[in-house]
Amino acid sequence: MHSGSATGRTIYETENATMSWLQIIVLAIVQGLTEFLPISSSGHLILVPNVVGWTDQGLVFDVAVHFGSLAAVSIFFRHDLAGLIRGGVSLLSGRADSMEAKMALGIGLGTLPAALAGLLFAGWIAENLRNPMIVAATLAGYGVIMGLADRLGRKQRNITDITIRDALLIGLAQALALIPGTSRSGITITAGLALGLTRQDAARFSFVLSVPVILLATGYEFLVVMLSDQSVAWGQLAVAAAISAVVAYLSIEVFMRFVTKMGLVPFAVYRVLLAGVIIYAFA
Repeated sequence: MHSGSATGRTIYETENATMSWLQIIVLAIVQGLTEFLPISSSGHLILVPNVVGWTDQGLVFDVAVHFGSLAAVSIFFRHDLAGLIRGGVSLLSGRADSMEAKMALGIGLGTLPAALAGLLFAGWIAENLRNPMIVAATLAGYGVIMGLADRLGRKQRNITDITIRDALLIGLAQALALIPGTSRSGITITAGLALGLTRQDAARFSFVLSVPVILLATGYEFLVVMLSDQSVAWGQLAVAAAISAVVAYLSIEVFMRFVTKMGLVPFAVYRVLLAGVIIYAFA
């Protein structure tokens, strides 16, 4: 990290390029805004630098802003997470009959597909699928599926009705979110709607399910960074994480209110339109 640019701005070294304060702030806002909206945060974090002409922000920055997102969802759903902890303790004690224990088991099993897929394929995906055309295809394709699920889903079941089978199916859907442009929240809420959950409970389960996945991914990436010889600008990363956390918390709050009344069709339309813009701009 150094501060000797011609304009006197402090810049942040990544493994691929340098980042100005403007880039740090903009991308932290983008991450916080899109992580829990069903429009793909990874897709936007790929697209914004391409559109503006910035180089890829790199692993260290991704770790910071994802940590901010993790903090936001953990605080927002702190009561659900406290219940999961109590349920996990019950499971370890051999008591699996409470709703909290069943939910903890479901979240645990639902996390496995994404964790295994990430371990096996994350490196290959990062090297081969981080490009605008892939993002456009997944934005549009899963956008159409999301709109259909929102329109055709029965929306009669709540979160206490989720079975182990349901949790595994939603977890398998979550694994697809490794592909840029898919949207982890979008694909898991879509799966929940397809299984008959109400919009609000599909979103609630999706967000709670995200906590262990984001925690595992962030922890792994942090370990990679710490074991490398790369210099890290901790102060700037802390700012990025804080911005991401605040924006993510607000986006969750707004989305939970919006989705109950308006549904997911507006987000599906946005995804398809954005895919068209990407194809026009990058084809």
